[in-house]
Amino acid sequence: MSKPDIVVIGASAGGLAAFETLVAQLPSDFPAAIFIVWHIAPDYPSLLPKILARFTPLAVAHAIDQEPIQPGRIYVAPPDRHLLVEPGRVRLSRGPKENRFRPAVDVLFRSAAWSYGARVIGVVLSGTLDDGAAGMYAIKERGGIAIVQDPLDALHSSMPKAAMQAVDADYCVSMSEMGALLEALVNKAIPTQEEPMSEKMEIEVGIAREDNGLELGIMKLGGLSPFTCPECHGILLQLKENNLIRFRCHTGHAYSLNSLLAEVTQSIEESLWDGIRTIEESEMLMTHTAKHLHEVNEHEAADLLLQKAEDAKRRAKLVRQAVMSNEILSQDNLEQELKSSETI
Repeated sequence: MSKPDIVVIGASAGGLAAFETLVAQLPSDFPAAIFIVWHIAPDYPSLLPKILARFTPLAVAHAIDQEPIQPGRIYVAPPDRHLLVEPGRVRLSRGPKENRFRPAVDVLFRSAAWSYGARVIGVVLSGTLDDGAAGMYAIKERGGIAIVQDPLDALHSSMPKAAMQAVDADYCVSMSEMGALLEALVNKAIPTQEEPMSEKMEIEVGIAREDNGLELGIMKLGGLSPFTCPECHGILLQLKENNLIRFRCHTGHAYSLNSLLAEVTQSIEESLWDGIRTIEESEMLMTHTAKHLHEVNEHEAADLLLQKAEDAKRRAKLVRQAVMSNEILSQDNLEQELKSSETI
């Protein structure tokens, strides 16, 4: 018999308060290693270790590549690096983004499941969209324990809800109960027999570790979809795990169905602004050229160009209207819109 000694935790929006509450409840002799991924901008200096150190007697710091895993320590993913768990050591990588983020919760959870099987406890806290759902599926697939913050207790409930839709969570508790639950679980013996590892999990962990996805066999993961990767524009493969639908391109970028919807609708706005820029540049160039033609007495050609510049201005106005009416869609704001319509 062994005990769960790897605790992986993920959050995004609303996660800071949840982290503070949780680590404050953990005793100084907590016998497991804790790994945290919090969505943060790649160019934003993360102060999370310093902040959490005020609330816990446990050692807390940004993870360092290749450092040994020690019990009673909190390892925080640094900005723009995936945090992975390997047998006995920590890994950081700049592997492809998952669900629009690096670090991504799914990467941490999946690598922990791959390395430690049933000894892993996965915890999904407050956050938007659904990073962590596929990772929690991997943890459960290997016999680990799934804990979800009660969506009613979370500042943003989407991540906990998505995890609960992906797997049958072992525990759904408020933050006030989370610390005591973890303390009880890491001191409770579990069977040493583990569930087998799927080839899919091994390939996906390798991709996050910066291995070559094509050489690993990424094209075996699913069927070709009609969609392209918003990041690199490669064709996306569609992966299905029970009721989870995910996508990966051959270079390794990964999206849930929800994060792909959000990314694609956001890219529409970027494309429209690019269109406005191009049209307005052509308008300015035609106006400038018309001025030159007038100076050399090519008045008919100049007038024709000015007419076409006015046409371009009208087209730019139409595209600008399209930009202003574009919506970035996700399950989160669709649910919010439905709630708003029900109250009217």
